[in-house]
Amino acid sequence: MNFKARQNKVREHLATTRLNGLLVSHLPNIRYLCGFTGSAGLLLVQESGSVFITDVRYDTQAHAEVKGAKVVIARKALLEALGEVLAQRKAARRKTAIAIESEHLSVAEKKRLIKFRPASITLKDASAIVEKARMLKDDEELQLIRAAVALGARLFDRAVEVMGPGTTEVEVAAEMELAARRAGAEEMSFPTIIASGARSALPHGRASSRRIPSGAFVVCDFGVILSGYCSDQTRTVWVGKPSEEARRVYQAVWEAQQAGVDAVKPGITVGEVDAATRKVLRKAGLGRFFTHSTGHGVGLEIHESPRVANGQREILQPGMVITIEPGVYFPGKWGVRIEDMVAVTAGGCEVLTPTSKDFLAV
Repeated sequence: MNFKARQNKVREHLATTRLNGLLVSHLPNIRYLCGFTGSAGLLLVQESGSVFITDVRYDTQAHAEVKGAKVVIARKALLEALGEVLAQRKAARRKTAIAIESEHLSVAEKKRLIKFRPASITLKDASAIVEKARMLKDDEELQLIRAAVALGARLFDRAVEVMGPGTTEVEVAAEMELAARRAGAEEMSFPTIIASGARSALPHGRASSRRIPSGAFVVCDFGVILSGYCSDQTRTVWVGKPSEEARRVYQAVWEAQQAGVDAVKPGITVGEVDAATRKVLRKAGLGRFFTHSTGHGVGLEIHESPRVANGQREILQPGMVITIEPGVYFPGKWGVRIEDMVAVTAGGCEVLTPTSKDFLAV
């Protein structure tokens, strides 16, 4: 990863504003900009250079991982150490404006930083400076995401192997998560969703101790983290002999999901992708049962920009990676969702998820 180039892009952005630096406190943003993978740190990016501050637990790790920034090992609270670093910099001798990540720095943390920072430094709220850069994945990131998607997709085969009437949802999830670890995954992207029967109508129904019934859908939503990057996919399986209604509803969701995939190309808004999926479901008489957004960005975080939803105006560009995941949910009965990850390309999109979406009954 070219961390220096990423930091330089932040500096280029700051040069167009009245800001003299950016304090990065959100750990995924810190990892993106300098490579640090630990759980405590602050990164200060200024024209004169970058400084990364962490505590003594990460002395060895920070010096091994951090690129493009001076490493400072704090013997006190990180915000207090940051105040000392700011006081030592030449910029502290004149009025300076430092941007903070307002969506990630708590009110209490901001108050402490105001207490420790030099009087000449003003803190300005800033939003999503790094997140906007992270929306566009470079070739190395795309390769890492493809690897995570491929590993995650193999877990569905294990789910199908163990799934059946009487098996508990948590047993299926446990088998998938064990297979993920054995294949090299760092961890799951999020708590695995295995939701069967009436619970499949819960869009985020985490695996429970419920036994999977016959004659019902099972929504399987899962993903892994590999080399820091997330995967995310959903497949819905029917257990037992399927009814015509089940096939009809599944087919409508499949067509809506495919319409969303087909809509993805550079130059259109994410809202238009959302509209493409909803149009199909409305035509099938199922529009009111689709209760969430069509998708979201995926990368170092499982949910990141852009949000693929009604009214969102972010324009798709090559390098963006998003999910397409329409679903319909009948409370107390069952639900269906199908999800792929896709990468926006110059000519349209690359579907990253390799798993078949054909109706599957076990």
